[in-house]
Amino acid sequence: MSTVLANPAEMIARGAPHVIHNDDELEAYTEALFQLTALENPSSDELEAIELLTLLVERYEQEHYPIPAADPVSLVRMLVEKQNLTQRDLIPQFGSESAVSMFLNGQRNLTLKQVRNLSTRFKLAADLFIAKAVAAKA
Repeated sequence: MSTVLANPAEMIARGAPHVIHNDDELEAYTEALFQLTALENPSSDELEAIELLTLLVERYEQEHYPIPAADPVSLVRMLVEKQNLTQRDLIPQFGSESAVSMFLNGQRNLTLKQVRNLSTRFKLAADLFIAKAVAAKA
């Protein structure tokens, strides 16, 4: 065994980071992470600590506070609202105003071409626009 991990239990007993088990620990680790990331020139040990704490915080948050994926209609509606667009502004991505309307009303799924067009227009990953279609088939 490596001398770095000669006695992991002893390291944890001395206060080394460990798996987060509750929200109080999450808060403490998040605060420590904020303090470390605020450093102007972190040392290599501090960079390692940032990486480890990030992994631990992300793991806990993914297990306890998962963010559900948005369906494509909700995503497009949100993008239209945030960018102060109208349905007519999406005609180049959909081909016609009726196609935009039918999609936004849930009457029609996106075609592959529309997914590509929306991905390009909004500079987002194409899979964000097809998540609902994949989930429906599963």
